[in-house]
Formats: sequence, C-alpha cells, structure tokens
Amino acid sequence: MEDFTNIEEVFGKNAFTFGKMKEMLPKDVFEEVQHVADFGGELSKKTADIVANAMKEWAVENGATHYTHWFQPLTGTTAEKHDAFITHPDKDGKMIMEFSGKELIKGESDASSFPSGGLRATFEARGYTAWDITSPAFLREDATGTILCIPTAFCSYKGEALDKKTPLLRSMQAINEQALRIVRLFGNTGAKKVTASVGAEQEYFLIDRDLYLRRTDLIYTGRTLLGSPAAKGQEMDDHYYGCIRERIGAFMKDVNLELWKVGVTAKTQHNEVAPAQHELAPIYETANVATDHNQIVMETMKKVAERHNLTCLLHEKPFKGINGSGKHNNWSLSTDNGMNLLDPGDTPNENIQFLLVLACIIKAVDMHADLLRQSASDVGNDYRLGADEAPPAIVSVFLGEQLDDVVKQLVENGEATRCIGGNNHLETGVSSLPDLLIDPTDRNRTSPFAFTGNKFEFRMVGSADSIGDPNVILNTIVAESFCEAADRIEKSDNFDEAVHDIIKEYLSKHERVIFNGNNYAPEWVEEAARRGLPNLPTMLDAVDTLTTEKSIRLFEKFGIFTKAELESRKEILYETYSKTLNIEANCLREIIKRQIIPAEISYMNELAETYNNGTKAGVEIKSAKEILEKVNSYCNSLSESIAKLEVDLKEVRTIKNNKERAFAYRDRIKERMEEARFYSDELERITDKDFWPIPSYGDLLFEV
Repeated sequence: MEDFTNIEEVFGKNAFTFGKMKEMLPKDVFEEVQHVADFGGELSKKTADIVANAMKEWAVENGATHYTHWFQPLTGTTAEKHDAFITHPDKDGKMIMEFSGKELIKGESDASSFPSGGLRATFEARGYTAWDITSPAFLREDATGTILCIPTAFCSYKGEALDKKTPLLRSMQAINEQALRIVRLFGNTGAKKVTASVGAEQEYFLIDRDLYLRRTDLIYTGRTLLGSPAAKGQEMDDHYYGCIRERIGAFMKDVNLELWKVGVTAKTQHNEVAPAQHELAPIYETANVATDHNQIVMETMKKVAERHNLTCLLHEKPFKGINGSGKHNNWSLSTDNGMNLLDPGDTPNENIQFLLVLACIIKAVDMHADLLRQSASDVGNDYRLGADEAPPAIVSVFLGEQLDDVVKQLVENGEATRCIGGNNHLETGVSSLPDLLIDPTDRNRTSPFAFTGNKFEFRMVGSADSIGDPNVILNTIVAESFCEAADRIEKSDNFDEAVHDIIKEYLSKHERVIFNGNNYAPEWVEEAARRGLPNLPTMLDAVDTLTTEKSIRLFEKFGIFTKAELESRKEILYETYSKTLNIEANCLREIIKRQIIPAEISYMNELAETYNNGTKAGVEIKSAKEILEKVNSYCNSLSESIAKLEVDLKEVRTIKNNKERAFAYRDRIKERMEEARFYSDELERITDKDFWPIPSYGDLLFEV
C-alpha cells in the first residue's frame, strides 16, 4: 500500500479530472468538452475520438489494461463489464491498443438479467450505457489489475431508464431550469446554471472477518438474524467520538488514501454511537458525482476492510438493540456564479429570495412527503427508522428557532419585521478560552428533514442505499414548486406583491409540515395525525406512492419517469422485498436446524450426564436439572416455530401477485422469524458459551 504524506500529491492521482483534460487536450477540444458538461449537448465525433485517445493514453500510462462502463442498475449496487484496450494485431503480430470516441460514449450491455420490473422481457437483451461526461472517469487498482472505470447511465433498447443515474441526471436538469427562472426574476442575469450539491455522510460497522465468516446470517443477509444482547452495549455513550483503535485507524487511513486517489473528498471520520460503528463524510459535490462517489466509498470500504481482516457491514440494522446505520443526505442549491440559494444571510427576514426558496421547499416537502418517505425505503431501513437512532417514518421539516419565528411572523402578520438570534456569543466562563460566535439556531438530530444553516439534511436514507433515489425526489419536487412560483410571478404586473403573496400563501398552507420538537416522542405521532401528515411505517406502505396520479403527473411533467418506468420500479421493490425476506427466512431456518438445535442437543446431553453422575454419587445437582428443563422447553418451542415458518413459507411462495406476496412476507414470515429468534436468543442466554455454535454479540462488537 502506498503511503502518502502529502494529500495534494495523491488527491485525484487516479481520476481523469477536468484539470487533466485541460492539460492533455487541445484548447478548442477542451472548451467543447467543458461546454457540453456545463450546458448539455453532444460531442462531435472528432472531439470524442481525441478525448477517448487522451483518456486511454493516461490510463495505460498508469497501468490500465482494460476499461469498463461503470453503471448503477436497479439492484442498488454497481455493475461493470471489462474490455481490454487491445485490438487485432497488425501484420507483424504487434498488438495495437486503441480506444475510440464511440467506445467512450456508448457501450452495450446485456440488460435481460438486471431488474426491469416488466419493462424488458428475458429475450430482450440489449441495453446501452452512455458516458456521464460530468463525472470523472477513474482508475481502480485491485487484484483484477488497473481498470479504467467510466461512469455511465444505463438505458434499455427503447430508452427506458434501467438505473439510478438516468433519472438523477433528468432531475438535475429540471431543477436547473426552474431554479434559474427564480434567480433571474431576482435580477441575477450572470448565473447560467443552478446545481444541486450533495454531501452524503456514510455510517458503517467494522467487525473481525474471522468471526464474520462463522455467521452465515451476516454472509447471506448482512444482518444478524439472531443473537442476544451483549452485557454492554452503547448505554455508556463511550464509543461516540471516542479514541479510534489502532486497527480501525489503519483501516481508515487506507480508505482515505484509496478515495483521495480517485478524487473522492473524504474529509471527516469518527466513531459512531454503537460499538464497532463508524462514520465517513465527504465534502459537497454535484448530486450525480456525489452519488457516484458514495458508491465508490461503499465499495472501497468493503475492499479495504478485507486487507485488514475486517468486514464492513453496511446493512441498516446489523445488530438488534443498538443503533443502526444511516446515510445523511445534505442537499443544497448553488449557482455557477457563487450564490447558495439556501444561505439565509445575517437577516433572513429581509432576504426575500431566500424566503421564496424556503417557502417553495416547504411546500414541496408537504405536498410530496410520501415520495420522500418512499425514497428512503428499503427492507433494512424498516428495522431502523423510528427508533431512538433515526427519524421516524413521518416526514417533517425542522427550521430552528430563528427561521421558525420568521415563518410565524409571515403567516400571522404578512411580514417579518424582526430576526432573533443575531450575532450571539457563547461565554465559556473560562478566562483562557475564547467566547464563541454561536449559530442562530441549534440542531435537531431527530428531524427527518432539517435545515442546518445553508442546506437541508435528509436523515432518513439507509446506509446501504444509493443516494440517487432521494436526490431524484428532492430535485423534482422542488423543481415543481419553483415552476409554479415562477409561472405566477412572470405573469404578474407587480413583482414585489406577487412574491410576497406566494411566500405567505405557501407558508400558511404548508406550515403543518414544520416541526421543531422531539420527533421520537409518541406525542408527535398523535400530533402529526391531527395535522394530516402521512405516516408510512414500513417500506411496503410507501411503495404505491410512486404510481399515484399526483406522482405520475409530477414525474411526467418534468420528464423524470414515464408511467411505465414508475410501474416497473414499483414491481421491483415488491419483488426485492419478497426475495430479501425469503433469503432471510431460509438462512434463519438453516442456522437453527443445522447449528443451534444440534448444539443444544449436545448441551442437554452434557447436562443430563452431569445430573445423572451426581445422582449416582448421592448428590442432586439441581442447577443442572433446572437448566436442562429450560433448554429442553425452549428447544422444543424453537423447533415448533421453525416448523410453522416452513409451512408459512410454502404457502406464501405460491402467491402470484407481487404486492400480495410481499405483504404476506411482511405480515406472516417476519412474525414467524421473530418468534424463532425469541426462543433462540433465550437459549443463548442460558447455554454454556463453549457449546454455542456461533459468535455472540459480545464477540462481534468488541473483538475488533
């Protein structure tokens, strides 16, 4: 592993950045590339060939032998097919290495085996990958060799989006067009582009790999399907921000170096709340690049963990009873001439453009809270959302004391004449410490969608998920609000009056979605119901929001999804839920029948022999008898619960309708699995550790 002491020396070493393009390409070629990246369009064939040759020369010079169109299908992971740069040998048998503009811009992949939700028949195999010119290509170095990875979109032969990136790029185009209308109305004629920027904080667990390999539930499902709590969990709050252990620190160092080499701006690292849990956070980037880079982050953490004989767990809830992992999606909007549309300034009550943008976002979240909830839905996140570790399934907006007061003034009086907070200082009371300028409002870590100074933090996203989905929704729903506001202002004869009326109307109608209190409190659930806010507690409750008339109208208006694409995604989600639960149920059954019950039989034999030997010696070993009876009782109950699970599985699998089958898995199979887990966990509590066949929570969480 290379060891760099100078970050500037390593950063972007393995990324084909615009800076490298500028160095390697003729000026007119680079300018064409830059223009297409900034404003869309297609490269000329001549330019594409020049760029492809330069990219190939750079990659080969750095050891690359193959290239791949790297894309993100609807599996939620990434996909790639490697092609060597070699072509037919010349007449002298000398190998020629070539890479054309056509190969750079378009690739072909077999689309039949990727999820399509009915968009594609099995025999309809052709799919296309298209180069995302705005996301830098990068070199990946591993046992395969050095591979040039070209970020691409993935579409079917008929043009339907079969990936996470295509709709994201469409949504970025929509928010750019509509946000530009807003800033132009306020006199910013210099801005040519508005970009959605994202910083995705990534939480994860690290456990010893040898122990991981002894847990088939972790191998097959990413989470522990059984396991009683360790004697110590997170109750002492001593792991959060604690001193990073040497082994974990070595892993983090290598991860940083790998990420910096490919241009990922890994910045922050620390221990998280749960034992063995950690976090990595990057600097903000454009939404599509941030999405690509977050996939690289997850892949890199998994790869580097193995070098250190560790395993990186990205499941939202690997361990029952302690915090799970999320991915905080920090989202903002900025112009190309340096204006952050979400920066309130020192006096937000006087910042009319900011207040209009804020009102539009609040309206968007209230109108489409169901879609935002759906965008953070997956099987694993069902175990995490709503506990004292993650926001509940009810979407609300946190503004903080200062902005909440401004909103109340506007709603009640039609204008905001004051701004609380100001330039306050925190007096530490220690003469040797400086007084600190404090932010105008505190944070609310329980809120799903919180304003945090100059951005919104969407905290519901699951740790294993692509951030593509939530950012598609955020971009699209806000684009809709901007569009409606711009339509009204442009038609008005009085700009100031129109803007004032829209701000007051949007805030008055949608104030219900603003909540600055404790989102974990049970009282909030009741209050949210009184306000009429949607409460979609599980993934399956949220799936159908994709195909409501309101949603179809929204997505088709801005060209994000067609109705067919939405229907396909809905089918994929139902299928994924059923398949995931089916794998988990099969795995649980296998562990219990092939490991737990045989181990308990051996343990009962040991207890019985101990008791009988004592009796023969004239001593009644009551403790052995009591434990034997308990183990036997729990073991019988465990066997019965697995038998019931097998019967239910057989019946549920016969259900043909995707939606009905998914709900049956949720309502029947999950309950049976929890019942079996209860008896298994009770057995673990009373079984001699030498007889328990799999690593315990204590082993997994503290032996790192």
